[in-house]
Amino acid sequence: MFQGTGSDVGKSLIVAGVCRLLTNRGLKVRPFKPQNMSNNAAVTDDGGEIGRAQALQALAAKCPLSIHMNPILLKPQSDIGSQVVVQGKVHSTAKARDYHKLKPELLTRVLESFEQVGKDVDWVIVEGAGSPAEVNLRSGDIANMGFAEAADVPVILVADINRGGVIASLIGTYEVLSTAERTRVKGFIINKFRGDASLFDEGIKIITAHTGWPCFGVIPHFDDAHLLPQEDAMALDRKPTTAMTGAIKIAVPRLPRIANFDDVDPLNAEPNVSVEIIEAGRPIPADTNIILIPGSKATCSDLVFLKAQGWDIDIKAHHRQGGTIIGLCGGYQMLGNSVADPDGIEGHKVKIGGLGLLDISTTIGESKSLKKVSGFDALSQSPTSGFEMHMGKTTGPDTNQPWLILENDRPDGARSKDGLILGSYVHGLFAGDAFRASFLRDFRSGVAHSVAYDLQIEQTLDLLADHLNKHLTLDLLFRA
Repeated sequence: MFQGTGSDVGKSLIVAGVCRLLTNRGLKVRPFKPQNMSNNAAVTDDGGEIGRAQALQALAAKCPLSIHMNPILLKPQSDIGSQVVVQGKVHSTAKARDYHKLKPELLTRVLESFEQVGKDVDWVIVEGAGSPAEVNLRSGDIANMGFAEAADVPVILVADINRGGVIASLIGTYEVLSTAERTRVKGFIINKFRGDASLFDEGIKIITAHTGWPCFGVIPHFDDAHLLPQEDAMALDRKPTTAMTGAIKIAVPRLPRIANFDDVDPLNAEPNVSVEIIEAGRPIPADTNIILIPGSKATCSDLVFLKAQGWDIDIKAHHRQGGTIIGLCGGYQMLGNSVADPDGIEGHKVKIGGLGLLDISTTIGESKSLKKVSGFDALSQSPTSGFEMHMGKTTGPDTNQPWLILENDRPDGARSKDGLILGSYVHGLFAGDAFRASFLRDFRSGVAHSVAYDLQIEQTLDLLADHLNKHLTLDLLFRA
């Protein structure tokens, strides 16, 4: 089990890299994360949902996605707390204090899933959440040491040197752990190092002298990390944007409860496309070619936020000037005349006026659509695939002009009469090379895709595995 001295220290990436490294050695490997908190999720082969990081780790392990790889997924909503997803299905909605009371029940489900994942495999590589140093949350813990002790797995600590204070973070973690927990930790990894690693030799000696833990390696910063899908919204702060003269410029408003923002990654990977995340307090740039409104875990409150930023004015002005606007999932719902939540699923019983750019209306309901889908663009016939993950039903005249036709001739989404407004419930549709190429070519003649997106991810995972193989003392680590 890889635990971190804090959030965002690189645990997810290390687990993915180790999964690919062992898989490339011919071993049967599975990833596992007892508890995750993210609004970036993926639909599994067995009809549930798990965190996006575990989906990437499963890809690294070259195995099908399973609900058991991430049995507890917390999806933050607005002021009502988080949606609690247990073994792929919505269990309840709970605030932090109420969720704490659920943990004893949930640990049983976590251990069930761990047993399922571990059947007939050589390795299960486990990722912790947050940090075991959060000892104020130790009672009933199922994410870090509570799980490690219940499942009896050894722990390796990951520390991020790039943020500073790495010696204090490791020694401080040691100091707040119990004697049994200190013994369970078999060593540590220094991650995201820049420069001459030998300059930290003295730091390693200090940490080991105080803790007794060996260092399993100093991992240099992996420059291609941004090419892989990420689930934490903090990644949006670091994602580079491509920029070149004549590029198609796509603006993405950053909603407070943005979900599945990796929908834009395949577009951002294209050298002829520039994707810019628009932060709160900033207008949408006037030279934008396409505005893409992403998914949201709280459509109603994020729609209110969007209007408060004045982005609705920018979006409508963009349309009047002949600009293209795309809405995906929650973003698609916002493009309509109204979004209603009569049962208070997202927190309050409300009905909010939408942007009015599509003649549709949405009602949020209890039922959640979770399915993998495939189909094609209704006009260009370009094939695509992805998944649906939404609560809500959308109806209205513009749904008679769907953007996509899915399996069994099922229409999806809507297209405005002028063809400038497009909405869909399908996540991941731009990951398909053929669909993305057709979309870009139709938008601007002469612009074609030059990135094989799925192949790029596969190659990056192999590079990551090689990177870890080079900088970790793996034989010592695995013996431990």
